[in-house]
Amino acid sequence: MTKAGTFEYYDAARDPDHSRLGTIERLDKLSRMLDSAWRIPGTNIRFGADAVMGLVPGIGDLAGAALSLYIVMEARRMKVPSSVLARMIGNIGLDTIVGAVPIAGSIFDVAYRANRRNVRILREHLESARR
Repeated sequence: MTKAGTFEYYDAARDPDHSRLGTIERLDKLSRMLDSAWRIPGTNIRFGADAVMGLVPGIGDLAGAALSLYIVMEARRMKVPSSVLARMIGNIGLDTIVGAVPIAGSIFDVAYRANRRNVRILREHLESARR
């Protein structure tokens, strides 16, 4: 969005690096919202919507996994190799399975931050592929 409040149009075919940068920024915001949006007052402990959703038995962890898979879908759209996608899916799987355990799973969700890890893995892959 420009300062005047209008949207700029970017053609991904003409400028794929700019399109990828915008996608990474969007995914980074999503991962922050899911994993570290809020801080417990008086501590350095951060948590996000994924940990809060995990408090709802059954459905909460599945909803968190669905949102986490969006990051993987975007990585696939960017033609990231299957080995990188597998690591990302593994992070989500571990987060979902352990997160399903009452109480301990919520603590794990706060500490593990699978979405932040996945965006970091994606960034590292794209940076190494660019070199």
